[in-house]
Amino acid sequence: MNSLVSICIPTYNGSRYIEEAMISALAQTYRPLEIVISDDASSDNTIHIVETYKLKTDIPIYIYKHTPSGIAANWNHCMEKSNGEFIKFLFQDDELVPECVQKMVDLINSKTAVGLVACKRDILIEPNNQSDAISKWIEECSDLQINLELKKTKDYLVIDKSLFKSPFLFKSPFNKIGEPSTYMFRKEVIDQIGAFRTDMNQALDIEFCFRLLKTQYIAIIIEPLIKFRLHNNQATHNNNRNGYSDKTLHYQLVYQNYGSLLSFRNWLYLNKRFNPFFKVLIRLKNKFKFI
Repeated sequence: MNSLVSICIPTYNGSRYIEEAMISALAQTYRPLEIVISDDASSDNTIHIVETYKLKTDIPIYIYKHTPSGIAANWNHCMEKSNGEFIKFLFQDDELVPECVQKMVDLINSKTAVGLVACKRDILIEPNNQSDAISKWIEECSDLQINLELKKTKDYLVIDKSLFKSPFLFKSPFNKIGEPSTYMFRKEVIDQIGAFRTDMNQALDIEFCFRLLKTQYIAIIIEPLIKFRLHNNQATHNNNRNGYSDKTLHYQLVYQNYGSLLSFRNWLYLNKRFNPFFKVLIRLKNKFKFI
């Protein structure tokens, strides 16, 4: 008997694309499913649109209101309300291909050392959403693993803790795994490593994956199983426009928690940024030119 998969959709004013997301969730070939919505006090028609699909399917759809307190809190609330053995994230702007859940469940069930399955993704861009920022993003981030030397099978790539030794760890693209819409993992993973950090706005998904990599593998299915939508109003672009960035905090957390896993080069890079002793040495070097 198949295990229940919870498709978790955190929402906030997502009426523009939520219908496409719902249609793609309901079109999954895998059963049993449930759809769990955690809504951050949307003021548009998001919840009304979701409600209409309750009458069109026998897949349970649960809608929970959430008091806004940051995106991580909404993600965590969505997971807390789920009932499935597996959590499959789907963000309100994105879409799943029909075989996505089935292929992810098959892989994660066949490899006990895999703690999280992600996948490649196709990029959706509407003509009126073209911009220099989006063009630059596509150039740098369309293939997140392109520079990494990873173990590869016919169907998937393997990311393990050797990622911390990669010379590309701190180079673009910043995210080496994928957006949360590409993720599936067992709900018990949250008990093992904790949920998403609520003090982060952008790199919280990367930080979550790094915690998991300490003890488990991540498998990246080579086939694109989601459609990731880029547009000017999504959270990442809004944060960039407003000058919000978790990069420094993320690097500091790597420095504090993953030192033994880093290559010497990556360890040195972080020590130059965060170790007061190294900063003194650098100042002395610049002043006296004796190093």
